[in-house]
Amino acid sequence: MIHFELITITGVKLKESVYEVKLPTPQGQIAVFKNHAPLVTLASTGVITVRKKDNTPDDLQDNYAIDSGLIEISNDTVRGLADEAEKDSEVSAKEAEEALKQAKKLRSDAKDQVSLDKAQAIVDRQATRLQIANLKRRNKR
Repeated sequence: MIHFELITITGVKLKESVYEVKLPTPQGQIAVFKNHAPLVTLASTGVITVRKKDNTPDDLQDNYAIDSGLIEISNDTVRGLADEAEKDSEVSAKEAEEALKQAKKLRSDAKDQVSLDKAQAIVDRQATRLQIANLKRRNKR
């Protein structure tokens, strides 16, 4: 088992022993198991997936939508630091769809590169929220 901590600006979101954590990085998604090599890397806006036990089926894994942040792995401890993190059960697919639609409008209305970059970050965040909401909905079937 590894110790996983997901920490946001509002506090600790998750702190427990787990079997596996999948993390979004700029180089792609990485899976972390016991005895992983030490690593410090950036976290990309995306989905963190947590498998609590080795026999936890895929449809019962927990998913978290995060903003970009930082990941530290050492001594069988994984720390994810992000401004925001939402668990799949906290996200409504309907609200996420509406927020994504508004974010895309904001992006299309952007008048300069700074506004476009900010709008794209919002689109990416809302798309990730919708992704985890859809995962949870699909797994309930």
